[in-house]
Amino acid sequence: MKTIFDKSTRDELIGRIDTLTEDSSAQWGKMNVYQMLKHCRLWDEWVAGEKNKQVFVGRLFGRLALKNVLKDEKPLSRNTPTIPELRLNRLGENGDVESEKAKWIGMIEGYAHFSNPGFVHTFFGKMTREQIGYLAYKHADHHLRQFNS
Repeated sequence: MKTIFDKSTRDELIGRIDTLTEDSSAQWGKMNVYQMLKHCRLWDEWVAGEKNKQVFVGRLFGRLALKNVLKDEKPLSRNTPTIPELRLNRLGENGDVESEKAKWIGMIEGYAHFSNPGFVHTFFGKMTREQIGYLAYKHADHHLRQFNS
């Protein structure tokens, strides 16, 4: 299974990010390309940042859901829910696509030196480095597929 911690996988993702333009349009979902880029950058910052608390429903179902998500190489489903803090589908929100691409690429490159052993996903709970690597790849891949990249 692909992991964000492999340099070749990071290079592949960066190549796919580079294909995005202001004119890229979503195959599904409500975000425009700028919103998607910003969402992905913020998601990676969240993974690299401070500890989070797991929500109650996540304590009940999170481990099982994580096991299901990471059981194989199948991409994340369309319209997979996200945590409320990272929802960026406000109508009309636009910005500098090239700048946001560069910021996200910087976050992807940062996984070469990733160190956040205490990461707690809001829904899935405490995750191992291996699980983070798989999920970070699947998340990026999901949104790049969303924009046909």
